[in-house]
Amino acid sequence: MTDFCLHSNCEIYALFGNPVGHSLSPMMHNAAYRGMKLQALYVPFCVNDLADAVRGMKALGIHGASITIPFKTAIMPFLNTVDDDARIIGAVNTVANRDGVLEGINTDWIGLTHAIQSQFDIAGRTFTILGAGGAARAVVFAIIKGGGIPIVVYRSEGKAKALAIQFQCATVPFSEFHNLTGDCLINATPVGMSPHIDESPVSSRNLARYSWVMDLIYNPLETRLLRDARQAGCNTISGLDMFIYQGAEQIKFWTGIEPPLNTMRNAVRKHLEWIR
Repeated sequence: MTDFCLHSNCEIYALFGNPVGHSLSPMMHNAAYRGMKLQALYVPFCVNDLADAVRGMKALGIHGASITIPFKTAIMPFLNTVDDDARIIGAVNTVANRDGVLEGINTDWIGLTHAIQSQFDIAGRTFTILGAGGAARAVVFAIIKGGGIPIVVYRSEGKAKALAIQFQCATVPFSEFHNLTGDCLINATPVGMSPHIDESPVSSRNLARYSWVMDLIYNPLETRLLRDARQAGCNTISGLDMFIYQGAEQIKFWTGIEPPLNTMRNAVRKHLEWIR
């Protein structure tokens, strides 16, 4: 079945980012809408001028938009409301257009929480987080909100200090990573993302100290880090889980309807397995 919606009452949803050609969000969202039997279409837009994109969203009646790099923070001043969680994280990845009133939230941290909680409880566990950028901020927020203890491993001291001040969490330079241990290691860096699939952010010899290893990267399905972790005897969580859950939260925010998780997961997994 085609993703093209021929009906005049078709609801349009968008992806705003630059670049967007690599994103699998359109595939995932459109599979969900077909499964939900909604007259809806999700379209990626490579945005050069964010202000124009926001005006276009209102003018064209686009019902909702996913926000990705580099606009997750820049979008916030254009919105009528931003929920408390997104404001604390400092990033919005989801905007709903309610009759011209733009509402912003962050579903990344919710997706991460669901992905972890589907495997084990966050509360009381120690999480070592690789990276101190925007993705790490959502991870730290989710871990603290779930009652866990985050330790941020950084290369950029400035970003790490900002995290430490805001969230009152421990930070450790990458040179001391080999001294750490914990319940779960989470990679919040882009190291290992396609096409650099043979790269890993850490040496395999440091992985056995963790019961669980999670990678936020979902392309490839099994990164070098996860492959090494599995061989070291760790349990693993793919970035695909977080990707699916955060997308499902977006759809619920826009439509009020629970989307078909398995349909979304199968669409993305099938594509990733095909391109391997």
